[in-house]
Amino acid sequence: MDKLNFLTAGVPLRAGNKGYGVGFEILNDMGLDGLELEFVRGVRISDKSRDAVMNSGKVITAHAPFYVNLNAREPEKIEASAQRIIETAQTANELGGYSITFHAAYYLDMDKEIVFKQVEAQTKIITENLAKSNNKIWIRPETTGKGTQWGDLDEIIRLSKEFETVLPCVDFSHLHARYNGILNTYDEFCTIFEKIGNELGQTALDNFHAHIAGIEYGPKGEKKHLNLEESDFNYKDLLKAFKKFDVKGAVVCESPNIEDDAKLLKEYYLSL
Repeated sequence: MDKLNFLTAGVPLRAGNKGYGVGFEILNDMGLDGLELEFVRGVRISDKSRDAVMNSGKVITAHAPFYVNLNAREPEKIEASAQRIIETAQTANELGGYSITFHAAYYLDMDKEIVFKQVEAQTKIITENLAKSNNKIWIRPETTGKGTQWGDLDEIIRLSKEFETVLPCVDFSHLHARYNGILNTYDEFCTIFEKIGNELGQTALDNFHAHIAGIEYGPKGEKKHLNLEESDFNYKDLLKAFKKFDVKGAVVCESPNIEDDAKLLKEYYLSL
């Protein structure tokens, strides 16, 4: 990508139930760059919404359904999880999407190396399936907000090294919550970008996918998203680190007031 784009996680709230067409008008009015399709309970989108997305001229990402666990105890649940990720990628690709993300797995009290190998095996199935249809959209496991969930930064970087079309989705708020309040300073944010650049190369910084929100957390990690100004999340120093490393790609705002906080993020970034 040629710049850092600021997106909302779903249709702007101001659109109410008027759909994507009105949602994109609101994004235009607010100077925002796109949105993330939220396939929360299934990969479904109407023909009218498809047309609105394809004709929007905006940056489009997608979040796979939350019913995903590539380390489930039941084989049928693993297969269904992989299929949901494949369907998300296929649909996003058809709509001109940039990348997709998903919460990959739970540890289920298993050895972390065993879980990594399971996620790796399923990612191989997913990427090979998509390659058959020449689908090269970025596939991005997301850093997760609880210690029970697979997906710390090292795990996701390690997985990304194995596959040409896999890169991280770094949810900085999740990382902050996962470790009960650390990873929230300028130097720590810079360390994250340095690590990704050193281990995955400049391509990863030129094609970034991030989530940002205010967040409430406790000893076990993430509790819920908050508006940025109601949280201790240090978004200003994070954006300074984005600027220092000249990161390009998509920043998706997941705060409860998605469009207002996305605009807050963009305006502060442009002021630097």
